[in-house]
Amino acid sequence: MNTVLSRANSLFAFSLSVMAALTFGCFITTAFKDRRVSVDIHVSRVMLKNVDDFTGPRERSDLGFITFDLSADIKPIFDWNVKQLFLYLSAEYATKSNALNQVVLLDKIVLRGESTKLNLRDMKSKYFFFDDGNGLRANKNITLTLSWNVVPNAGILPLVMGSGHISVPFPESYETTKSY
Repeated sequence: MNTVLSRANSLFAFSLSVMAALTFGCFITTAFKDRRVSVDIHVSRVMLKNVDDFTGPRERSDLGFITFDLSADIKPIFDWNVKQLFLYLSAEYATKSNALNQVVLLDKIVLRGESTKLNLRDMKSKYFFFDDGNGLRANKNITLTLSWNVVPNAGILPLVMGSGHISVPFPESYETTKSY
């Protein structure tokens, strides 16, 4: 009649159905939560150099250096369905050759249980701020924005932009010093 294997199969299928329903419930309880927080970015120093670009033809490209302060309280983002946050600071600007340029300057992973107060002082960009030409020189509208990806236990991976950005003008002349 009913063998041990058929009973085990029924129990296993029922268990999977219950776990799928619980996972969907976990997702739906936090799916529509607003995950934006206020971010304060302050730029203290901007420097621009014109360096050799070895990725293409023998031309020179702009290399920007930015020193900044960043503060935010990301505690409201964390709930029981958030495993970690992937934070990144990006610069967006327009040039004659490209309507939109985006460069990631800094990234950071914040795990559940770590400090949720970001208070970064006198930070320099982690990655090079290269332009594919000379679009940084005298550019008056380079916008720095902190964004993050929420890595949940169950559900979609939302991309959220922080409410707070800063527009930075770049200098009209190049630095000639060797150090930063």
